[in-house]
Amino acid sequence: MKYLISVIDDGTGRATPTEEADIDAFNDRLRAGGHWVFAGGLGSPEPATVVDNRRGKAVITDGPFLESKEYLAGLWIVEAPDLDVALELAAAGSKACHRKIEVRPFLGAA
Repeated sequence: MKYLISVIDDGTGRATPTEEADIDAFNDRLRAGGHWVFAGGLGSPEPATVVDNRRGKAVITDGPFLESKEYLAGLWIVEAPDLDVALELAAAGSKACHRKIEVRPFLGAA
């Protein structure tokens, strides 16, 4: 099953060089263990743009969708046999990037 492991930044900003090295090592561990699907970091939410085209005409708004101190700073998509393994991976990811992590399963993930 595939899981989304979201990295939550609470204002600490970009990863330090030590954190970047720890994240690289964690990524290598994911690859070696057959868990790797995808990973990526995200920039801060300030330059975000929200597009809402639910009513037939796109409304474009500058700024993030949510105003919050915490924001999504990156993500891993991993393959794990069950939630327990996904949570073990998430704990290691949290330690590597020194940030909170949220774990969510993909619905109907193949």
